[in-house]
This record gives sequence, C-alpha cells and structure tokens, in this order.
Amino acid sequence: MIVRAASLVVIAFVGLSAMTSAQGGGKPATGNPTPGIEQPAPPNVADRVTFTGCLQPVARAATTADPNAPSDSRFELTKATSADTKTPSKTYRLEGIESQFSPFVGSKVEITGEIKTAGANPPTLLVEFVQRIASKCS
Repeated sequence: MIVRAASLVVIAFVGLSAMTSAQGGGKPATGNPTPGIEQPAPPNVADRVTFTGCLQPVARAATTADPNAPSDSRFELTKATSADTKTPSKTYRLEGIESQFSPFVGSKVEITGEIKTAGANPPTLLVEFVQRIASKCS
C-alpha cells in the first residue's frame, strides 16, 4: 500500500514536470529585452576599425552622475595607430561606459569600434571591444 502511494506521487510529479516544461515551448525569447528603451542598431561590420594606443582619462572630464551611462567625455585613446590610412587622427574620444575603460587606464590597448563623429576634433570612437596589449604605454 505504501509502495503504491509512493508510485502515484512519483507519477504525479513526473507528469507535472512534463507539463511545465512543455509550456515553455523551447523557443528563444524575442523582442525588446528592456521595454520602453529603444535598442541600438546592430553594428555595421564594414564600418568597424581597430586602433592600438594608450587609454587615458580625459584631463577635464565632465562628471556624469551615472557611470553606467554611455559617455564620450571621460576617456580617450592617445598615440593611436591603425593599418587603415583613412584615419589620420592620433587621438580619439572613446564612447562607452566607465567600467569598460577604467581597468585599462594607462595601458596600451587595442580597441575595435566605429568612428561616430569623424569631423569632430578629436573624433569619437564608439567602442565595441577593448583588449590590453601591454600594462604600460610606451
């Protein structure tokens, strides 16, 4: 009698688990992950550029209340070089969040992104990826 009752409990649990997992449908979630906030357009790979240089804080950086808000006023890439000859500037403002750049301050880095404002002085680079090449700038 006890064995039969235990078997019924196990069968009921397995059935409930099967119904719960079937409701999910196994389909990936789609749509806007943060409703009410417009999502940025995906990057255009053809516009992607890569630079090496020294990541430095901007000398007179404007303070932003939220360090997680994207800004182009806190960090810059100096002594920038690239294999692309269409990018003559040696300094670029870096647009991104503070935590994306702060671990690399004073380091030689490789940065990949898109030039956002080419006509500005210095131009702004919308950063997609940062990688340390050397612990110090030379």
